[in-house]
Amino acid sequence: MIMNARDSVSSKLAKCYVTIDGKRYNFMQAIDVEAKIEKTKVEVPILGKTGYGNKATGWKGTGSATFHYNTSIFRRLLLNYKNTGEDIYFDMEIINEDPTSSVGRQSIILIDCNIDGGVLAKFDAKGDYLEEDWDFTFEDFKMPEEFKEM
Repeated sequence: MIMNARDSVSSKLAKCYVTIDGKRYNFMQAIDVEAKIEKTKVEVPILGKTGYGNKATGWKGTGSATFHYNTSIFRRLLLNYKNTGEDIYFDMEIINEDPTSSVGRQSIILIDCNIDGGVLAKFDAKGDYLEEDWDFTFEDFKMPEEFKEM
């Protein structure tokens, strides 16, 4: 069987929501988000082999985001951290669904996200619009909806 072109998932039809202190925001300012999991491994010496084996011992969740510079939500979190030392964790839900594709919908919820820092202020006299980038980590994730098998 060959995949039909229509079964590719449009990169522009995603939805993104963040939940901070129980309040859910439609994060439509997002331009792109990418979350990754990296397995932590140790090398295992094995008698009788000249090479090492590799054993997974854990994982780490990291991500990055670019979004339009038109919300103060994350600057407010950084200000609160500066003033109180209280770090805020939030959840992020990313939904991919293209009505043209037969694979349906996938949703991933990143749990206990924590931004590494952020832009406090900026301007660009030559630019067309302002955007900002930030990196983050997350502690857990779940996948309430999966793409269908083709």
